[in-house]
This record gives sequence, C-alpha cells and structure tokens, in this order.
Amino acid sequence: MGFLMDGLDAEDYDRTYNDRDLLRRILSYFRPKLGAMFLVAGMIVLLSAGQAAVPALVSLAVDAIADGTIGEVGWPLVGGILVTGVLSWAFNYIRQKYSAQVTGDVVLRLREDAFDAVLKRDLSFYDETPSGRIVSRVTSDTDDFATVSTLTMDLISQVLMVGFVTVLLFVRSVELALLTLLVVPVVVGLALAFRRMARVSTRRAQRSLSRVNANLQETMGGIAVAKNFRQERQVYDEFRPINRQSYQVTLRQGFVFSTIFPVLFLVAGLATVALVHLGGSAVIGGDLSAGDWYLFLQGVSLFWFPLTSIAAFWSQFQQGLSASERVFALIDAPPRVVQTDARPAGRVAGRIEFQKVTFGYDPAHPVLRDFDLVIEAGETVALVGHTGAGKSTLSKLITRFYEFQQGRLLIDGRDIRTLELGGYRRQIGAVPQAPFLFSGTVADNIRYPRPEASDDDVRAAAAAVGGGDWIEALPSGLETDVGEHGRALSMGQRQLVALARLLIQDPAIVVLDEATASVDPLTEAQIQEGLDVVLAGRTSIVIAHRLSTIEHVDRIIVLDHGRIVEEGDHATLLARGGRYCEVYNTYFRHQSPNYRAGSGFVPVGSS
Repeated sequence: MGFLMDGLDAEDYDRTYNDRDLLRRILSYFRPKLGAMFLVAGMIVLLSAGQAAVPALVSLAVDAIADGTIGEVGWPLVGGILVTGVLSWAFNYIRQKYSAQVTGDVVLRLREDAFDAVLKRDLSFYDETPSGRIVSRVTSDTDDFATVSTLTMDLISQVLMVGFVTVLLFVRSVELALLTLLVVPVVVGLALAFRRMARVSTRRAQRSLSRVNANLQETMGGIAVAKNFRQERQVYDEFRPINRQSYQVTLRQGFVFSTIFPVLFLVAGLATVALVHLGGSAVIGGDLSAGDWYLFLQGVSLFWFPLTSIAAFWSQFQQGLSASERVFALIDAPPRVVQTDARPAGRVAGRIEFQKVTFGYDPAHPVLRDFDLVIEAGETVALVGHTGAGKSTLSKLITRFYEFQQGRLLIDGRDIRTLELGGYRRQIGAVPQAPFLFSGTVADNIRYPRPEASDDDVRAAAAAVGGGDWIEALPSGLETDVGEHGRALSMGQRQLVALARLLIQDPAIVVLDEATASVDPLTEAQIQEGLDVVLAGRTSIVIAHRLSTIEHVDRIIVLDHGRIVEEGDHATLLARGGRYCEVYNTYFRHQSPNYRAGSGFVPVGSS
C-alpha cells in the first residue's frame, strides 16, 4: 500500500474545495452559454417526453389487440410510434450538437485560464514543480472537466425521464408505483456511499498520471544525455515503477466505479422481480389490463436505468470535480512575488541598491543575510565565488523572479516592489549559460522580445554581434530553422542568437550568466565582441566563468556564503592576495596565457 501511494502527495499549492464551491465555480464557466443551455434543456424535455410516450402507445396497441379493435386503431398507432421515434431522434441530435459545442467552449475557456495562470506563476514555481505535472493539469485535467458538463446534461435528461415515467406509473397503478418508489432511497443511499471513495480514488489516479507525464517530460528533455551514456535501460527501469503505480491506482479507481453499477442493478433487479409478480397477479385477477401491465413493465425498465444513472452520477461526478479541483488550484495558486504598487517603470537608468536584504529559498536557511551592495548605473560588475556563494541568487532577485524576506532592493532609488512588474522586466535582459531558443527561424528568435521589429532591425542586431560573420555559417542565414530548443545550432551559435535577441530588446540592465563558458576559442572571440556591444552603456551583472570577462569589468564582487568578502578590479584584487586569489587560482588561472600546467600558484600580477 505504501508503494502504491508513494509520490502521490498533493502539490504545495493544492487546496481542497467543497462540492458547493466547486459547482458554483463550474457554473460560472457555463453562465455565458445560457442561451444554448436553455435550447439543450428544451430538447431534453421533448426527448424525455418522446421516450416516455412510446411505451404508452404500445400499451394502447396491446389493449386494442386484446379487445379486437386493432384494425381500427392499428395504423394510427403505428404512425404515432414512427413519428415519435423520428422526433426523438431529431431532438437528440440537436441536444448532442449544442451540448458538444457548449462543453467544447467551456473547456476552451478553462484551458486558456489555466495556461494564463501558468504564465503568471513566479519562476520559483517552476523550480519546485515538475513541468510534466503542470502540463497534466492544463491538458488531461481540463479534458476530465468536460465530464462534469456531459454528466450534468445526462443528469437533467435522466431526472426528466424519471419524472415523466413516475407520472405514468401513478396513472396506471398507484399501489405498484408506490412500491417502486420505496426502493429509491435504497438505491440513492448506496450510490452516495460510494461518493467519497470515488473522489479519493480519482484524485490519486490523476496524480499518478501527472507523475507519468512528468517522467516522460524529463526523459524527452534529457534523451540526448541518456543515449550519450547508454542509459536507455536505466531510464526504462525508472519509468516502469511509475507506470506500474499509475496502472495499479487506475485499476483501483476502475474497481470502485465498476462495483457501484452491479450493486445498484442487483437492487433494481430484485425490485423488478417483485413488481412483475404483483403485476401479473393483478392481471390474472382482472384488476389490471394486459396493456397497462405491459406499460407498467416498460415504465419500470425506463424508470430503473435513469434512477441508477442518477444515483451513480455522484460517484462518476467525482472524476470531473477532482479534475476541476486540480485546475482551479493551479489557477488560484497565490503568487510569491508580490508587488505593493504598480508604478510605471519607464526607462530606468539602472542603479541597483541592496539594503539589508535577507533571502532564502527556504526562509529557515537564508542564502543572503543583511546583504548590502550598490551597483551604479552603467557599471559592469562581475560576481565570482565558489558554488553556492550566492551569485545566481543576486541575479534572480534583481530580475524579480524571487521574493526576498527582509530589507529593500532599490532600482534608481525606487523600491522594486512598487514598480509595474511587466514594464520593469522589459528593462532587464538576461542571457543564461545555455540559452533557450523557440522553434522557428533564427530571425524569429532574435525578434522574440520585439515582435514588431522589422527585418532590417533584425539584420542590424545580428550583424552587430561578432561582426555578423556567424550568419554566413548558417545554412539559410537568418531564415535557418533552429529546431526544437535550438538543437539544430551549436551552443556558440545559440549564444550569438541570444545576444542579438538581447540587443534588439535594448534593456537598461543586463544579467549575464557567462555566455562564453562552453564554447570554442573562435566563437568565444565572436561572443566577446558581441558582449562589448551589448554591455556598452548598460548596467551589467556578470556571473563570471571566464578570465577574459573578469579582466574587462569595472568591479569584481567576491562572494562567500552570501557575503561580500572582497571587491575591486582584477589587478588590485590579485595584488591584495586575498580570497580573490584563491578563487582565481581555483577557477581562472588555467585560462591565463602565462599559465603552465604543474607550475602551481600564478604569481601575483600575472594575467
């Protein structure tokens, strides 16, 4: 049992809604479709009336046969049955058509709302939540949401059918009708008893499916690594228990749903046997005509199926409610980055000031504590330090992807929490160590931050990076398709595209996770030329991995466990012989032209 439930815990942002709140929220999505819903309801009424009329007409025919008057009323009755059947088909067609349209429109709107919520989530949300699970909520769970509307339409139809048939039964025999209704509480009680069990099993099934999606998403993203190390078997072995868990959980869900109908039909069958016996006795005793008995038996059969469907509805309905709950939890997830105001950012100069900032990914374990730093507008600053020193953390706070717990972060003297976030982020350009390119052409990716940019603007930005020589190496120039995630280009070419994209954005602040860390010397020279263009006149924060970058910055900030331990330019810090020298000899000395393997410490002042 422990294995079966491993990994099926709720996400941090999950919440529990009661059925009333969920139904109210669901109905808000159907409200704009009231016109079509009324038409569907009208068709359901007519369809239910037509289905109830058929056995009534047949019962008249049975009585006419028994009375010997079938020759007089036979053809009218046949015509009535035929017309009723044709009309019922037409009513059902209209109902199905508009029901499908309403359901499709509602699911479309819900999926758009869910996707919009995904786009609004903070970056920390994606760091903590597997992307496959998010995809599962936006796709699979919104599809399951359609179950709610479909079942609702069916419920209305079944309720009306039971209403018509109940009236019919009371008209023919009050005693037998009352006997039939005595079983209703038993059937409904059994169905409601399954409700909680169905809700729990459905929620677990959906979570297990999201685990499968998350594993597949990760596998596809890292398939090149798996193949490179010949780990296909390990990847498969990791997938098997997750898939098997999904199988077992889904099997349990199916068992719950498959149990309710046999139980309900057993109760209905026993009640029908009793009614057949009593009705037959009434016909033999002359208290009931053969036609009325036939009508009653047909009415009972029409009565039991809708009734069991209505009773089972609440158990089946849990699948839709559970899916709705997961989608609404995604939509309602509270933001972690909270702005206190929305003042226009305008064109910022780029002065950045940390004032006693305390931040931790886990607030109980701060990465920064009472951190102070001032970066002047137009200054280029390199952040160096051992892994975990806090370099990337500073960049994430400046880009406002994470919320700090204490202190203030000022941009041009204004609290970053008071700025309109969209406008502020348009003033920030970021180039990660492994840039992401979207499917499309090189030109499409360069134009990404400014969709309205002309072809001339794109060509100018591309030409300004590395002198534009790299464009000639592309098979179709700027119209070269980059492939999924940019895999059709080399890492260096992706970096050059990312720099051109940054240039066309024209940000005031640049955050650079060293773009030359994983490229060959020739491409590094091209990227360095592009960096000179991109960084000119802008406030730049560089997470440094290359000596060539450090040597050209205005100031080097040496970090150690979230604290500034040294700052200054390259030559000054080397001459000081402090912590920077340790970092330099650990990470950078082998990049110096004077470096010789096995020579030990590089003399102070060497470069």
